[in-house]
Amino acid sequence: MTRAKNGHAISVGRKSRAEIRRLKRLLVKAEKAKDLATWRRAKAVLGYIQGKTVIESCQELNVVRGTINQWLRWFEVKGTEGLESRKPPGAAIKLSEAQRQELIKSIEAGPIEAGYQTGIWTGPMIGDFIKRRYGISYHNHHIPRLLHVLGFSVQRPRRKLSRADLEKQQDWISKTLPNIKKKRQPVVEWFYSGMRQASGSMAHSTKPGLELAANRE
Repeated sequence: MTRAKNGHAISVGRKSRAEIRRLKRLLVKAEKAKDLATWRRAKAVLGYIQGKTVIESCQELNVVRGTINQWLRWFEVKGTEGLESRKPPGAAIKLSEAQRQELIKSIEAGPIEAGYQTGIWTGPMIGDFIKRRYGISYHNHHIPRLLHVLGFSVQRPRRKLSRADLEKQQDWISKTLPNIKKKRQPVVEWFYSGMRQASGSMAHSTKPGLELAANRE
């Protein structure tokens, strides 16, 4: 392959018609799969080949210049294949189908029904419950994946809580928390943030007509 000239991130060999066709197919595939990370990479590289500057792509895709330059290097080294997302392998689901359905009902019933002293689930609590009930151990890092398979979506903790006004924190503890315990809401948290049964739709959208997963870059 011909090396890219100075001032050009992509060589002539990578701008072949065949490679561009593969790049366009990847763009369509990523859009259909709601794979925002891959879609952004393909969009940025294709835009660069078609004459768009890196700065223009930064503004359009809401990423920093260094990220786009990295994508261009990936494309230069491996072509279109270098832009595709690789899903890391996760732990195998160890629960049987009957156990999964039972676990869903237990989560929805709330942690108080399961013998805990709080009205809100946390990720580590889910892992502890599974170990006690079924004798199966899950690493905390794998609990979000399991919950996703069961139809729940996980929200990460918000840093604002640690900086919240002390008076508001006390008000939450004295008023809101008791109400939560009384209602026994089927809420699952990953440490401090809420988790709800997934609706099947993506929450983030970065471009009209594209409801894609958040960028992993």
